[in-house]
This record gives sequence, structure tokens and C-alpha cells, in this order.
Amino acid sequence: MAIEALNARNQFRGTVKEILLGPVVSEVEVETPFGIVTSVITTRSVKDLELRVGSEVLALVKSTEVSIAKL
Repeated sequence: MAIEALNARNQFRGTVKEILLGPVVSEVEVETPFGIVTSVITTRSVKDLELRVGSEVLALVKSTEVSIAKL
């Protein structure tokens, strides 16, 4: 599937800063110009994408709900 085919409007270019591998899921920290974005993805996907610290990636953010609280 091409990136263009995904329905995610919020896309951030970044670099993998840290990967915490787990037996089933892993955390991938991506450093973007706007700050750190953390993704929880399957460990299989980390391996299939050949992600390493320093890999250039595109973080795609999609949310079906955004909650707002007044400060």
C-alpha cells in the first residue's frame, strides 16, 4: 500500500530516536521538528520495516476522537 493511499492528514517527518522492543508490541520514539511522537506497533512491523535508531520515517497520526479539557 502506498503512503498516498492512507487516510491520515497529520503526517510528520522524523528520525527514529529509540526503539523499545517487546515480545509482541514495541514502542518507537520518533523525533520530529515539533517534538517526540511515540508509536506502539507490533514487533513484527518493526522488523518488517527494518526500523533502526536513525531511520528516517513518516509518522502518520490518525484519531477518531480528540478530547479537550479547559484549563
